[in-house]
Order: sequence, then C-alpha cells, then structure tokens
Amino acid sequence: MNASRSRILLFPLTVAVLGLAAAFAWAAQPPAANYDEAKVAAYTLPDPLVFLNGAKVRTAAAWREHRRPEILGLYEQHVYGRSPGRPKTMLFAVTSLDRQALGGQATRKEVSIWFNDRKEGPRMDLLLYVPNGGTKPVPAFLGLNFEGNHAVQRDPGIALSKQWMRESRGNDVVDHRATEAARGNESSRWPVEKILARGYALATAYYGDLEPDFPDGWKQGVRSTVFATAEPPIPPEESGAIGAWAWGLSRALDYLETDRDVDARRVAVMGHSRLGKTALWAGARDERFAIVISNDSGEGGAALARRWFGETVERINTAFPHWFCARFKTYNTRVDTLPVDQHLLIALMAPRPVYVASAAEDLWADPLGEFLSAKHAEPVYRLFGKTGLGVATPPSINQPVGETIGYHLRSGKHDVTDYDWEQYLDFASRHLRGTPGCPCPR
Repeated sequence: MNASRSRILLFPLTVAVLGLAAAFAWAAQPPAANYDEAKVAAYTLPDPLVFLNGAKVRTAAAWREHRRPEILGLYEQHVYGRSPGRPKTMLFAVTSLDRQALGGQATRKEVSIWFNDRKEGPRMDLLLYVPNGGTKPVPAFLGLNFEGNHAVQRDPGIALSKQWMRESRGNDVVDHRATEAARGNESSRWPVEKILARGYALATAYYGDLEPDFPDGWKQGVRSTVFATAEPPIPPEESGAIGAWAWGLSRALDYLETDRDVDARRVAVMGHSRLGKTALWAGARDERFAIVISNDSGEGGAALARRWFGETVERINTAFPHWFCARFKTYNTRVDTLPVDQHLLIALMAPRPVYVASAAEDLWADPLGEFLSAKHAEPVYRLFGKTGLGVATPPSINQPVGETIGYHLRSGKHDVTDYDWEQYLDFASRHLRGTPGCPCPR
C-alpha cells in the first residue's frame, strides 16, 4: 500500500497560513526535524489485509480470528511490549463520596484500586463524576491525567495526590510533590460540567499512580510489582511505560464494571499526547472499550512513522527511552523495516468507533500522518460493512469528518480544548445508543 507523496492529501499548512506561532513552534524543535512535505521520501505501508505469509484477508471473521491477533502480537514484540492480563485478585474501595458535588450537578466518588488482595504495592486512585438526575447507568469517558486528580477540577473535595510529580515552573509542585496551588491546573483540558451536562460520567486517574514518568520510574510502579520486571537489561519484549499506563486503563474499566451508576459497555477511552498513545494501545488490547479517542498523539500514537515528519522513532526513543519496549529502539534508523505502522494500530479498533484529532500548529505530531493512519485503516472497517472516514482528502481546519472513524484538524497548538471535546461528545452521541443527544433509537 503506497501512501507516499500523495499531493491530493497534503494539508493546506504553510508558514503564511499558520503565522508566527507555528514558526516559533518549529524553532523550538530539534533543527534536524523535517517539516517539509517535499522531503518526505517514498514509503510503502504494511497492508492490513495481508497476512505475514502473504495470504489475503477476505472476511471479517478471518480478520478477527487470525489477522488481528497477528498484528497485535507484532505491536507487543516490536513497539509497546507485552503486558499481563487482569490480576487474579484486585480490591476496590470507595474512599470518599459526595452526592451533591459541583453544586448538586454530580455525584463525586474517589475509588482506590489495589492490584492484589493485600493492599500492597502501587495503587491507582480513580476520580469519578456521575451526573445526577436521569436514568442510570450512564455512559462514560475514561482517561488518564498528567498532574493528579486534584488538577482536573478545582473541587476542594478531591484528595491531593501524594505521588511523584514532574516539576513545574511555579509553586504547584515542590520537591516532586503537588501543593494546594496545583488544584484545577488541568481543568481547561477536562470540561467536567460540559461532559456531565451531556449525560456522561467522567472517570480519570493520575498516570503516575501506575508508573512515574522518568526512565527509572518502573522501579516505583506496576512494572516492578505486578509485571515483575527484572533489573536491567530488561527483555526486549517487556512492556514500557506506555504499556503500564494502558494496562491501568483496563484496570479502571474493571472497576467501572462493578459500579451500578456507569454502563461499562459504553465507555470511551480518551488520551492526549503521550496519553493519547496510551489510549490507543489500551483500546487495541482491550476490546471492552466502546470508543477510542486519540488527541494529538503523534509519533508512537496515530502518526505514521515511515513519513519521517516532525518527531521520529529515533527522537522519541532518545528523549523518552522508557516509553516503549527495548526492541523498538532497534528501528531508530530503519523504520522502513518495522513490521507495523500506525494505521494498523487504528485498524485494531475495528469495528468499534475510533476518533483521531490533530492540531494545525502541532507539526511535531505530524497532523497529515495522523490523518493518513486513519485513512489507511479504512479497508478493515469495510470488512465489517462500516464506513471509515468517508473522505478522500484531509479536511479543512475546524471541519470534522468521518463516520465510524472520526477526524478533525483543529486550529491552534498541542493541547486539548473545548472544541476537541465538542467533537468527542458529538461522536460518542452518534455511536453510543441510548446516550442523550444520540439521533439513533435504542
């Protein structure tokens, strides 16, 4: 499948269109990074409908029973690494409950999740808002956050995380620990009231509960306990941090299956940037997620690696050596030999709805490469009688497209905005039957 240099698929992104903000964004990246479509060399993508032995995939059953497991195994061996399944024993405990949170709009729960029956080792603290009123159980959005549950909303009832935090420029984090000043820091990325008003619950947890985000963070997280990762050298197929974070999303869903207020069959998993990569891998591994949403996930997420545009495999493995499995580093300078590319990751969601979003000024994440991944996943959706994007070329800025595969290119920078959430809420309402605003009958 040749996707190289297809001029009809070029984004209308020029310095003149993007202005000085994009120019400064480019300048902030390594000088070797490519932002010129004319320098994207010819490449050939692995065909999602051809087995490794060369045989064709002709039916949805053949995809589901054979080709899908084959591709999933390739990602485990070469990109994200292998993760264990659900622990034999887990404990859930509601540690706080407020049935009149946010002025009565929601019920707020805080739930501690232990991965054994002894309450030993790492635990994940889940924050859950459920809209009051209406019929229960409700559908939900689930995602990991970057700065702790207390940063998602200024609600003073949310417990302040005591986990390791990345340093900040202000007084929000001191000695790698959050302070009261950190409350609500991520609220612009989590429009809680808007999500609740549309009839959805919101569940989130701090990704550092599962593994702190630095090279030796595995020693403090689930990889050194539940995954039983040994001292270096870590085996080449052992899960990286993204695998650990994705594993945690599945454990959060395990809890939601026990909560009578939430319909666990209608949970959309969503993530931004490195957590967008995480959401995609979680959705690929765990088909219980009804919808999968990637926001500006870029290299190692939705963007095609073979384009060598913006961030590259070599750059991401150098800057973040703990994110992927060790074997992925062997492809730093030979991406063309990688047996997968990210359109296959999108295809692993089929026939479930998946949404890929880009930002016009976020060239580091390769917006065109993200669109092309979604586009080249379409043949698998057609096997199931589903329409994917339904368009031949990338849309204009702020013009969402797609049916079972959704896509938009938002104006602005690398972030999650109200515009992004409006598209995700609309997309979910089209696909999750019985959801408020859904045009389809139950």
